[in-house]
Amino acid sequence: MARYTGSSCRLCRRENLKLFLKGDRCYGDKCAFERRPYVPGQHGQRRGRGGKYSDYRIQLREKQKVKRIYGVLEKQFKSYYERAERKRGVTGTNLLIFLESRLDNIVYRMGFASSRNQARQLVRHNHFLVNKRKVNIPSYLVKPGDEIELREKSRKVPQILEAMGTVVRRGIPNWLEVDSSKFKGTVKSLPNREDLTMPIQEQLIIELYSK
Repeated sequence: MARYTGSSCRLCRRENLKLFLKGDRCYGDKCAFERRPYVPGQHGQRRGRGGKYSDYRIQLREKQKVKRIYGVLEKQFKSYYERAERKRGVTGTNLLIFLESRLDNIVYRMGFASSRNQARQLVRHNHFLVNKRKVNIPSYLVKPGDEIELREKSRKVPQILEAMGTVVRRGIPNWLEVDSSKFKGTVKSLPNREDLTMPIQEQLIIELYSK
């Protein structure tokens, strides 16, 4: 299955949640989710009102929501689930930590990109170093102590500078440390579950895959 290339705002409206897929625009008056807070489509304003949904539908929607937040396709998402299940600890929490540990997510969290999609493109175009080595794989999993640095020749890229100037809107997680003057950041630790504030019910995803 190919990566979704349609309107990002439709995804937010479909999940009935602002997923912040378009960066700074999501905080402004032009946000489509704020202007049209109903399911997309011809009958969107009539759909989703009341009614009783099956457990399967609720679980599936939760999985789709998390996949869309992190920009991960089904095959890779299931791979993360299987790794989370094998790892010691709570499977749902392990799953979210794997997703948060992706390099594209870390670049976004540190404020070098205005969205995860933009971060994914920047990583692929060789703009970042991890521990002084070039890494262009968005799914690369960082570890505590890893240093992520913007390459010298990339420090005047307008999109990156703009993102760094607007990161204050969402803030930088306390498990990351960023020195914007040196265009670098350090992963102090992996996040705890309470550090992840998006309204995610990961147990629903575990129940879906466990069937």
